[in-house]
Parts: sequence; structure tokens; C-alpha cells
Amino acid sequence: MRNFATLTRMRIQLTLRNKMFLFFTVLMPFGFFFLYAGVFAKGQPLVVKFFLGPVVALTVMGSFWGLSAALVTFREQGILRRFHVTPVTASDMLASSIVANYVLMFPTVFLEFVFARAVFHVTNFGDLLATFILISIGTVSFASLGLVVASITNTMQETQVINQLLWLPLIFLSGATFPLVFLPKMVQKVSLFLPATYLVQGLRRAIFESAPLWDHNVLISLGSLVCWAILTFFLSAQLFRWEPEVKVRRNAKLLVIATAIPFLLLGLWENKFGNITSQAQSAFDSLNGPPKSAPPPDAPK
Repeated sequence: MRNFATLTRMRIQLTLRNKMFLFFTVLMPFGFFFLYAGVFAKGQPLVVKFFLGPVVALTVMGSFWGLSAALVTFREQGILRRFHVTPVTASDMLASSIVANYVLMFPTVFLEFVFARAVFHVTNFGDLLATFILISIGTVSFASLGLVVASITNTMQETQVINQLLWLPLIFLSGATFPLVFLPKMVQKVSLFLPATYLVQGLRRAIFESAPLWDHNVLISLGSLVCWAILTFFLSAQLFRWEPEVKVRRNAKLLVIATAIPFLLLGLWENKFGNITSQAQSAFDSLNGPPKSAPPPDAPK
């Protein structure tokens, strides 16, 4: 345990020197926060609270980009080679990377809640236990995705291309950038196959609707993300490379695609029996207050 703590501390120190990681973990999340809260929500506490779930989800999801870039940089610079001569396994390195990522990311999320309270006067943050666990599991899940990307790419340029191809669908089709109800019906159906959708909608339920940990949709979000985290971490440990000269296995990308099977099955089930999209519509409608009932025909005007 002491060796793991030392390794994690060293990972934090190395990561703090990586400008790309700091951009995606600190600067970009705060940019999204003030854009949504100050511009889209116009500073209205209820609307800020509605957007807080997606903003926090963007912060959590952004960790995969910074983590993958940091690990590839370390491999190109020969830093991972130095760790390889020590009694450190691939699982130790990857697990410490996730813990370091969590330690560095969580203060950003905490400050987003502080700013929501101090600047935009949001007084109720829903179910904090469900929110905390969703953030924690989501961080591990998307960090594990970053580990997989770092394991199958050879250069920083290739890493950035793959990250971009993953990032755009994750943020635009999940309800993270635009509310899910704004998307066409067909796109909403496609979004139910993405892991980001379950993180975004789970956080919306927990924060905006105060859904408890045992809420049906919150449990579905947690279960799917836990399953995905286990698959991606195990795969990244199998594919991890210490040195840039080591070639990527031929079937690596096929194995990565296989980790999406849980969400393929979940998406099929949600499209047929689920209610995530209808609940997203109800939450959005609640921003305008309860619908006004029409007066009876003979009522005085």
C-alpha cells in the first residue's frame, strides 16, 4: 500500500506538469460551467441547477482526454520505461493513474458546486450521496477509457485523433451540451447506446430531481458504468505498453469495440422498455413550472 501511495503521488506530480491534462481538467470545465450558468441559464438558480448535472458530467468525461494524453506523453518521453525497471506492474501503474486523476479532478467538481452556490445562489443540490457516487464511478469509467486509448495509440497525434472521434459523440449526443429533448427522436434513440448518456442523465436525476441512490434510473446508470469500468480497465491492463517500440496487438481495436457490448444491450432494452427520454422531457418541462389549466367554458373572463 505504501508503494502504491508513492506511485500515485509521483503520478500526480508528473501530471501537474502536463499542460494538456490541466486544460481538460481545470480550464475547460470552468469555461463550460460559466458558459452554461451565466449565458444559457442567465443566472437563474433553477436553470443553473438543471444544467449543473451536464456540466459536472462534462468535467468527469474530460478526464479521459487528459489522462490518455498524459500517458502517451510519458511513454514517448521514456518516463514509463523508468517505471518498468521497478517492481511496478501494469495494473499498479493504471490504477494509480485513475486515483491520481480522481484526486486532481475532484477539486474542480467541488468548486463548480461552490460557485453555483456562491455566485448563482443555488441552495439545493439534490441527493448528494447519489451525486457523489455517480461522479466517482463516472470518473473511474471514463479514466479507464483514457487508459484504453493510451494503450492502443502510438503517438500523441494518433491519440488526439481518436480522442476527438470519441469526444464529439459523447458530448453532443448524450445531452451534455444540448438537453436531450432538443435532439431529434432518432438521435435520442442512438444516444441510449452511449455511456455518456447514462452519466449525464443519472447526474441530472440526482441533482435536479433529487433522485436517491436506489432510484431505478440512477441504479441503471451506476450498474452500466461499473460494468464498463471493469471491462475497460481489464483490457487496458492487457494492452498496456511501457515502451513506444512495442507494437500494438493486431486485435486490440476489436477488443476495444467489444467493451461497448454492455451498452449495445442496454441501449436495445432502453429503446424498448426504458423511460430515460421521457423523464428528460419532464425535467425540461418543469423549468417552465406546472402547466396552467384552462378555465371552464362558462367561467368569467
